[in-house]
Amino acid sequence: MSNTLLLIEDDIQIVEMVQNYLLKEGYTIVTALDGLDGINQFQRQQFDVVVVDVMMPKLDGIEVIKRIRETSSVPIIIMSAKDSDMDKVTGLGFGADDYIVKPFSLIEISARIKAAIRRATTYSSDSTSIASDGLSTSGSLLKFDRLSIDLTNFTAWKDGADLKLTAKEFEILRLFAEHPNRVFTKAQLYGLVWKEDYYNDENVINVHIRRLREKIEDQPSTPRYIKTLWGIGYRWEG
Repeated sequence: MSNTLLLIEDDIQIVEMVQNYLLKEGYTIVTALDGLDGINQFQRQQFDVVVVDVMMPKLDGIEVIKRIRETSSVPIIIMSAKDSDMDKVTGLGFGADDYIVKPFSLIEISARIKAAIRRATTYSSDSTSIASDGLSTSGSLLKFDRLSIDLTNFTAWKDGADLKLTAKEFEILRLFAEHPNRVFTKAQLYGLVWKEDYYNDENVINVHIRRLREKIEDQPSTPRYIKTLWGIGYRWEG
């Protein structure tokens, strides 16, 4: 069964180029030429991954991401000509999982899409391990006062309300919650969650920690659960 991808992009040449390439890779592709149509398409069926431009008519990519994140944790990849660190942090901050800068190679975007789908699929099919260094899950329910984490069904809620975490946010939460009081450096977090080498890209980690805190903490600026150890990393205090 092929993976279904929603491509939201107003440049028809890019749409045709990416669509033709990914069709050969075995994907089912649905396209939208503006943000509003992209949201309409997203509401009609289920997708395995969404690829979205930032600068678009009717509804920009950031607003599209915000609306999708209200109801779904589907992997979202931004592809944009805007390549500043602030642009990337903004996109990731509103819930995107990855950011690819135009112009890009078709091989690169294909690899990013495959990686996003693979990470998301891992959460729904593998409840036995999070990394190859011996960190493992118990397939159970963890409770921390008003916060509950279901490791088997990959869900979390606070005061009975679903937290609507993205795949990476849940993996970070699971890693912390299963290993309370253990200190994780940023390099360790990146290696365990992104499963890639860490090149001191603190922005990516900082944005995801901030978004996770905003969802689980009563006061994100003075967190109860995810503590910062300045110059070292982070630690979970249940």
